[in-house]
Amino acid sequence: MHPRALALAAVAALAAAAVAQSPPPARPSPQPTRRPPTFEVGIEVINLAVSVLDGKSRFVTDLSERDFAIFEDGIRQDLSIFNHEDVPISLAVMIDTSASMDEKLPTAQEAAVRFVKTLRSQDAARVMQFNDRAQTLQDFTSDHKGLEDAIRRTQASGPTALYNALYVTLKELAAQKKAGELRRRAVVLLSDGEDTASLVTDEQVLELARKTEIAVYSISLRPSRVPERNRLNFSQAAHILTAMARETGGQVYFPNSLSELDEVYGRIAEELRTQYSLGYVSSNKRRDGKWRRIVVRTMREELQVRHKIGYYAPRS
Repeated sequence: MHPRALALAAVAALAAAAVAQSPPPARPSPQPTRRPPTFEVGIEVINLAVSVLDGKSRFVTDLSERDFAIFEDGIRQDLSIFNHEDVPISLAVMIDTSASMDEKLPTAQEAAVRFVKTLRSQDAARVMQFNDRAQTLQDFTSDHKGLEDAIRRTQASGPTALYNALYVTLKELAAQKKAGELRRRAVVLLSDGEDTASLVTDEQVLELARKTEIAVYSISLRPSRVPERNRLNFSQAAHILTAMARETGGQVYFPNSLSELDEVYGRIAEELRTQYSLGYVSSNKRRDGKWRRIVVRTMREELQVRHKIGYYAPRS
């Protein structure tokens, strides 16, 4: 068997074995809720979690359906779904517990604990630690205490299989998607950025991320003293995390110190609470499996819009 095929098979086996704060901004007066549309069996709905920011990087929360325009490969699409209410979130909280995180882990744990406390009763999160293998410490729950206890059980040791862990997490989170369910899915990853033990490549992980509706938010801690031999590894990891954020509509952060972790986690929590949920049925009916580019615009040109940048069409 080809080595790459062996690698993917190994990670698939790993996935099967895995048991794996700032107050919210004021919202505008709620608009009348329209009944969710229904679609015939076999109709492919393209779902987008859309973040909108102003010139000062503040999240904009007062837009209506008529403020958005969606284009696929340059052709405007009819908006079928618009929601800016409290959409439930499924979140995978991933914490690097390799040996290089040993001194950073206590501070990282406390910041992650404060982050999961922002989750609401309708949200669910899973806590995973990873070094040379990915381990689920708490499966999906809305129980804050269970999540906090799991975070505090993380322990640092061993090498870093960052790409393996991301591959496993994306596979498992995507498998939870239910037809017709309106729920945002995201991964929030904390790592010191070096991959030293993965079986899969960065490109294989990136390709899988393109096929999901999961936003990836990464917090990449810059090593304070990086040996010359490890600088290339850190640069490669930073590149793939940046690319993954761009492709999936997430974001990557490079805090200069551990003291910035609370602010970064708070920023991610605020974004997840203030996103718009948009959906459309493509006017392109060809089932050719090709990549299709998505652009979302607002009527206010000064605003910045962030979302996943495309998807693969279904195949016949």
